[in-house]
Amino acid sequence: MNTPTIAEIVTFRLKEGTHTDDFTAAATEMTAFLRHTGAMVARSLSADDAAIWTDHILWTSEDAAKSAAKEMFERPEAGPFMSMIDTASMTMRHAKLALYLPPE
Repeated sequence: MNTPTIAEIVTFRLKEGTHTDDFTAAATEMTAFLRHTGAMVARSLSADDAAIWTDHILWTSEDAAKSAAKEMFERPEAGPFMSMIDTASMTMRHAKLALYLPPE
């Protein structure tokens, strides 16, 4: 297994009227692309009580994370996922991992 060095943290709200099940299904459709990069180590997607979503992806490098983010907008499977996000509310940042505890 690759060891992650970078966390990509994206927060956003969904567009009005978007159903959670539809959005999580669209997010699942992105899995093949993310795995195809060979640099994604893990991903989690969560939403808090204020309806702010967090897509947290661990990558092997910052270059790989940024390359995948750029390529994602060109991928047809990203269309449904991106169409449900209120892009005006979206923020993305990358952070170096200080601690990584893999599953046992």
